[in-house]
Parts: sequence; structure tokens; C-alpha cells
Amino acid sequence: MKRIMGDGPLPDALRGGVAAIGNFDGFHVGHQAVVGRALERARTEGLPALAITFDPHPARLFRPQSPPFALTMTEQKLDLLEAFGLDAAVVLRFDAAFAALPADEFVSGILAGRLGLTGTVTGEDFTFGHGASGDTATLLELGSAHGLIPETVAPVRDEGAAIISSTRVRAALQAGHCREATALMGRPFAIRGIVEHGDKRGRTIDVPTANVAIDAEYVRPAYGIYAVRCRLEDGRVVEGVANLGIRPMFTPPKELLEVHVFDFAEDLYGQSIETQLIAHLRPEMKLASLDVLKAQIAKDIVDARAALL
Repeated sequence: MKRIMGDGPLPDALRGGVAAIGNFDGFHVGHQAVVGRALERARTEGLPALAITFDPHPARLFRPQSPPFALTMTEQKLDLLEAFGLDAAVVLRFDAAFAALPADEFVSGILAGRLGLTGTVTGEDFTFGHGASGDTATLLELGSAHGLIPETVAPVRDEGAAIISSTRVRAALQAGHCREATALMGRPFAIRGIVEHGDKRGRTIDVPTANVAIDAEYVRPAYGIYAVRCRLEDGRVVEGVANLGIRPMFTPPKELLEVHVFDFAEDLYGQSIETQLIAHLRPEMKLASLDVLKAQIAKDIVDARAALL
């Protein structure tokens, strides 16, 4: 998949395509329906299939004081789009100048002009242009003048008829409901980061950990102990148990994701790993002593192995 960042040019071979447009944070089941329809249309018509997304998320520009909320970093999102089968993804920089762009200029200058699209697919709540002045009806009206045929996809609902959304995924994670978040996303929520050198305390109790700093933009799931699966740089998937939180047993508190990989003795320092949160086992807690901690960790490992079956 070709990745076009910012104002980068779109190769001629990718012009004339059908593009799914949206933030696609988390690329949950609802987003997959939008992108899937764009892909289906493009393949049926023999055209390139694209996604158009934004970085940073518009909410970060309009509400800069909002707490962290991202479900995927941009590279994660692009990897997911590539695995879905798209030919290209265009990441538009969402800054003050872009936010001020009139709706008609977004259509004529970017969608039709720069990208040469012949079709778009969005959710029914899609808005664009300065002050969100454009909606799906506007896109239909403006697009017709440029040979651009828009299409909308209705919200995807769960078995209880509730709309699947990024907001629901965040709420599930913040409550420690990993399996609910997995059902909404179509895969487990995952934190990607570089393994750093830590204080090596885990080695002293025979539970070495890979320590990963959590990007400031990620939504913060409930702190606690998790059964996890990790995708390593070489593509292998390994299982383990992780502590996500501030490590109340140790001073000073430091937010960290500490992953103990089962039956694993390789060096992961400096590698980028992606840790999937499979099940929340218990909250973080301050225990009476190191011996009590060791006993609790032993139980956590047993519980994590059971949760991963």
C-alpha cells in the first residue's frame, strides 16, 4: 500500500480511485464497513482503492486540553488499512489552515483536484470544511460538478442494536472490559512502543519484563494486570502477562507497560513491539512485601495463561 503523507504527491496510477474518508481511529467494525464498501466499489469498477484520514485527530486541534483518547497511532492505523487490502492511504495534516478550508475547496481542490477521485465512501455523520459546514448532502451536491460520486454507509450496530463507535471502545477499555473492546474493534486493542531499559527489578524476582513507555496520545485503559499477546518486530506472536499503570509498589511512581513474556529469554531492547490487551485480570495494588508481590505475580501468571486459552 502506498502511503501519502501530508502534501505528498499521489502517483498517477492511483488517481481516479474510490476513497473511504474518515478519522478511522481504532479502525473498529464500523470503520471497516466504510472502508470495505470503498474497496468493494473500487474492485468492481477496476479502480484504485484508497483511504483518506487525518493527523492529528481533529479533536486534538479543537479540544487540545482533552485527555488522551487515541485508539491507534497513525502508523498502526496505516498498517491496519494496508492489511485490509487498500492500494493507498492519504494522511492529510489537520492543522488550523486545513480546518479553515471551505467545504467547496476541500472537494474541488483535494478530492477532485489533487487526488482525482471518482468516488467516495463515508459514514452518514461525515462533515467537512470550515466549521463543519459540509455534510454528506453537500458532498453529493459539490461532487456532481466534478464527476465525483459519493456514497454513505449506515452505522454498524451490535447485537443489542447499539451503534459501534470509538467512544464505546474507549469506555470499554477504561472500564477494563477488554473482551467488549475486542468485539467492537474486531481485534484486541494494542499498544505499540519501543522496549526500553528499566530498573531491572523484574530480574531480581525471576520475572523479567519488557518495559514500554505509553505514547502520550493513547487512551488510558484501566490500570492493572492483563493477559496479553505481543507481536514482535519479526512477526512472531508471543503470550504473557503485563502490568499497565504506575507500579504502586515502587518509588517514584512511573506510568509504564511492563510485559513478562512466558518462556522467553531473548533480548528485546530497542525493538518495537505491539501488546494486545486480551483480558483485565485485576487492578494494580500495593502489597505488604516483596514476598507477597512474588506470590501474587505467580498467581497472575497462572490466571493469564488460563485467560489466553
